[in-house]
Amino acid sequence: MVEQRRKLLIVEDDPGLQSQLRWSFDGFEIAVASDREAALAELRRFAPAVVTLDLGLPPDPGGTSEGFQALRDILAAAPGTKVIVLTGHDDLSNAVRAIGFGAYDFYEKPVDPEILNLVVERAARLSQLEDENRKLASTRSLSPFADLIAASPEMLKVCRTVEKLAPTDVTTLILGESGTGKEVLVRSLHRLSNRAKKRLVAINCAAIPENLLESELFGYEKGAFTGAVRTTLGKFETADGGILFLDEIGDLPSALQAKLLRFLQERVVERVGGRVEIPVDVRVICATHQDLRSLIQAGRFREDLFYRINEATIMVPPLRERTGDAVVLARAFLRRFVAQHRRPIKDFSHAALLRIEQYPWPGNVREMENRIKRAVIMAERDEVTAEDLELNEPALIEDPFNLREVREIAERRAIERALTYTDNNVSRSAELLGVTRPTLYNLIRKHTITLSS
Repeated sequence: MVEQRRKLLIVEDDPGLQSQLRWSFDGFEIAVASDREAALAELRRFAPAVVTLDLGLPPDPGGTSEGFQALRDILAAAPGTKVIVLTGHDDLSNAVRAIGFGAYDFYEKPVDPEILNLVVERAARLSQLEDENRKLASTRSLSPFADLIAASPEMLKVCRTVEKLAPTDVTTLILGESGTGKEVLVRSLHRLSNRAKKRLVAINCAAIPENLLESELFGYEKGAFTGAVRTTLGKFETADGGILFLDEIGDLPSALQAKLLRFLQERVVERVGGRVEIPVDVRVICATHQDLRSLIQAGRFREDLFYRINEATIMVPPLRERTGDAVVLARAFLRRFVAQHRRPIKDFSHAALLRIEQYPWPGNVREMENRIKRAVIMAERDEVTAEDLELNEPALIEDPFNLREVREIAERRAIERALTYTDNNVSRSAELLGVTRPTLYNLIRKHTITLSS
C-alpha cells in the first residue's frame, strides 16, 4: 500500500487506551488526538486514511455530542476518510446513527487489538482501492459532467454556462445555497478547461482558523513562526498551472481579502515570513452561499475584491427550483447506497416519491444524500417508504388561476412526472396517464419534452 495511505489517526481522551491503541497497529504511522480541536488539526497536518474515533470526547466525555460533532467535522474536511467509531457495549443506536452520518464502520468496546486491527486494515485497503480507482478514472475519457446528476432545464442551463466559461481564464464566482453542488461544478469546469492536466486545489475558507489560513494559502518560510521547521508551499503555489478553488469566500478574513486582491492584481505571492515575490500562474474560482453585496454594505467584504472575483458568475439554483431533479437524484442515491450497504431494496414507495418530489429540501442535494443514506440503512422492507425518509409533510403550492395556463402546466407536469417515475419508459408512462402511446408521443412533441437516454 502507498505509504501516505497507511496513516492512522486515533482520537481518544483516555491516556491508557491511547497507549494501548498506539502500539496495536503494525505497519501504520500513528497520530493521536485527545479532543475534537486536536483531531481536526491532526487531520489537516497528518492526512490519515483511517480514523478511530471515541464518541465520548471532552468536554462531554460521558455523552456523545462532542464525538458526533467531531465525526461531522472530519467528514466535512476530508470526505474520503474512513472513520471507525468506537462505541460502548450494546450501544447500537449510536452506532447506527454514526453510520448514518457517514462513518465507515463501528467497533464495540472493550477493545480487542487483534480484531480492531482487522477492521482498520480493511478500511485502509478500501481507501487504497478508492484512491486507485480515482486515479484510474482520471486517465479515462469521461464526460466532464460525470459527477453531476441532473435533468432539469435549470441545471442544463448552468452546464452550458460552465462549458462557455471553462476554456477561459476569467476569475469566476459561483453562487448558490449550501449543498447545491457548487464543488461538483468546479470539478466539471476543471475537466473542460485547458488546465485539466494540472491540479485542482480546493480550500474551504470557513473551515480553517484565521490564524492558520494565511499560511495555508500563501505558504511560509522556515522560522517564520514557532513550529515552522521548514519552508512550505501554500495553496496558490501548489495549484500553479492549474485551478485554485476558494470555497466559502464570504468567510475570508479582512486582512486576507487585501492579500487576495493583491494577488489577483499582481499574480504574485509572498510567503509568511518571506520577502520574495513569487509569480504564480493559477486560475481562481470562488464560491459562497452568502449574499456578498449585503456583506459589502455591512463592511465585512471588500467591494473592490468583489468585482475582482466576479469577472463571471454562475448561479446554481436550489434543488426546489430544479424541475424533476429531486426524483432523479433520489433514485441515483438509492442505487449507490443499496450497492454500498448491500441492502435488498428495489425502489421507493409511491408515497415516498411524492414526498421527495414535494419536499422543499432546505439542505439541497447534501440533505437528500444524507436522508436517503439513512433511509436505506433503516428500511425494513424491500422499498424505502415515506416514513423511512422522515420528511415533514409537504406544503401545498399555489397554482395560477388562468385555466388555460393551469391546464398546460398540469399536462406538462403530469407527463414529466410519469416519465420520471418510469425511467422514460413511454409505454408504462402512457398507461399511467391513461392515453395511447401515439397520443403520448404527440404530447411530448407539443410540450418539447426531451427523452433522456
